[in-house]
Amino acid sequence: MKDKQITIKGFLINSSDTGRFIVKSKRTGRTYFIEPQGDAHIEWGSVDQSTGKMNTKKGWKKNKGSTEREDSLITSDNGFDNIITLKAGVSPIKYIEDIDNKYDSL
Repeated sequence: MKDKQITIKGFLINSSDTGRFIVKSKRTGRTYFIEPQGDAHIEWGSVDQSTGKMNTKKGWKKNKGSTEREDSLITSDNGFDNIITLKAGVSPIKYIEDIDNKYDSL
């Protein structure tokens, strides 16, 4: 992040719902911002026998743990550079470890 247009505290607001989190490397001191996007959840519930429709529980998707692309805080307008989007199924923690290993220790 070039400048602090988005505060760390602001990035973490509602993190259980947005899935946003921050990783700070103890080895290099670098800070990485992670923001899962999309919704990998499948609809589940019980089938109403009279209508054949799926009934889901109250609060379904309340804390889905991700954001939609249009709601992303990780943008160049917010001061982020070198924005990387991972393919589905790639661990952000493993990816960060691989990147962080390219830098010298503190």
